[in-house]
Amino acid sequence: MKQFCSVNFQVVRMIYMSTNESTDVILVGAGIMSATIGSLLKELAPDWNITVLEKLKHSGEESSNEWNNAGTGHAALCELNYTKEQPDGSIDISKAVNVNEQFQVSKQFWTYLVNSRKIINPQEFIMPLPHISFVHRPDDVEFLKKRFQKMAQHPLFQGMEFSEEAEQLKEWMPLMMKNRSPEEPVAATKIDTGTDVNFGALTRKLFDQLQSENVHVRYNHEVEGMRQNSDGTWSLKVRNHNSGDAESHRARFVFIGAGGGSLHLLQKAGIPEGKGIGGFPVSGQFMVCKNPEVTAQHHAKVYGKAPVGAPPMSVPHLDTRYIDNQKTLLFGPFAGFSPKFLKTGSLMDLFTSIRMGNVLTMLSAGAKEMGLTKYLIGQVMQSKEQRMEALREFIPDAQSEDWELVVSGQRVQVIKDTEEGGKGTLQFGTEVVTAADGSIAALLGASPGASTAVQVMLEVLEKCFPQYIAGWTPKIKEMVPSYGLSLSEHPELIDEIQDKAAEALDLKQAEPVPQ
Repeated sequence: MKQFCSVNFQVVRMIYMSTNESTDVILVGAGIMSATIGSLLKELAPDWNITVLEKLKHSGEESSNEWNNAGTGHAALCELNYTKEQPDGSIDISKAVNVNEQFQVSKQFWTYLVNSRKIINPQEFIMPLPHISFVHRPDDVEFLKKRFQKMAQHPLFQGMEFSEEAEQLKEWMPLMMKNRSPEEPVAATKIDTGTDVNFGALTRKLFDQLQSENVHVRYNHEVEGMRQNSDGTWSLKVRNHNSGDAESHRARFVFIGAGGGSLHLLQKAGIPEGKGIGGFPVSGQFMVCKNPEVTAQHHAKVYGKAPVGAPPMSVPHLDTRYIDNQKTLLFGPFAGFSPKFLKTGSLMDLFTSIRMGNVLTMLSAGAKEMGLTKYLIGQVMQSKEQRMEALREFIPDAQSEDWELVVSGQRVQVIKDTEEGGKGTLQFGTEVVTAADGSIAALLGASPGASTAVQVMLEVLEKCFPQYIAGWTPKIKEMVPSYGLSLSEHPELIDEIQDKAAEALDLKQAEPVPQ
């Protein structure tokens, strides 16, 4: 099987394209990740045949849906959990830099697609929006000040402002400062180059374009099993829910981008790299306000600091969102728990994911994460008024009748053994598992996920198609000019990239907030 990557794709392609069930590439799941890798491949290898298998009726219905993610366009401009305070009091911004660079890669690719007329009307999926970090405790004010001093020196975060002055903060976030006690210590940073990204709309746009380029998107098609053949290709057993029939699909490369469903499919693939990996499902809930009198007073994404001891997923934020052509405010997240791995999944998902190869890892995680379990139970048991009290730390005079609870998406956090954390370590982030022969890859995990999709998918292509990368590099650099470079080490590229993205994606200055 290790010789698979060195086989010329075109030769193998002529052998296996004799039946309708055979193709070059199968993408499992019609979310942002499959949309991204499919779009990249159509640019890099336009003659390859691609089939997408999605068990639901439409694209972007699970984790990529606009109601199922924060839509922040994670650029680490405001997320305080990406900047850690070290024991000596210094601030480590390395993760923030890494996340920001990856988001810049996504923006470059979207810029290319818009300029190439592959997608149109970018304002339907991305809007300019200030990103604000907000704290209201003495120790956190000092932390934010040190964080600002460190980040403001970095070229990726140029334009960031810091203030503790009430009058200035009222201009930045009037809804949050209204009727706030003058005795309360408050501070914030603000940067105007942030965005709100509707990943559901972007996913649908990308799939519309892919279908116009003869990509076969099969909705209501669920993958029930898979095995690797002796020649390195993969055979997938697929249930056609339109007809009820079982189908056989064959491909030389398979990408599993099925959100919470990826773990089960990775286990069915049986590759050694997937052994010992488990998953823990966490659901999200948001308080939502659509009252135009309230939404008109807030125009930003504002991230706070998680309480001491709370997991990274609990970072509170008050987001302006543009969904279904309506300005909406979302506050949360409030964690929930369901054994489902997808919103449309089964109550047996968690239990059926436990195998002989990962049972000890899962048990170890259960013993180590009692604090998380207690946190989740507390979140599930909260009343609406308790959630409103959390909201009033952001909006002091928030009225209960203006807000309703909406259940967001399911996320499956990766559990695996690591050198740093030992056996059964819960991972927060995005992870790709790739077979040694490059014939299959699966994406697991959660945030920053969608925001870093282009960088992550380019890394998948590098691992799975090393024999093509040299030939593809000129085209990749046309799509992503910073490819192969660190923007931190090439600050002269930052302004150029930002200016081109602002023009193509219509990222003009954010609208002023009514006073």
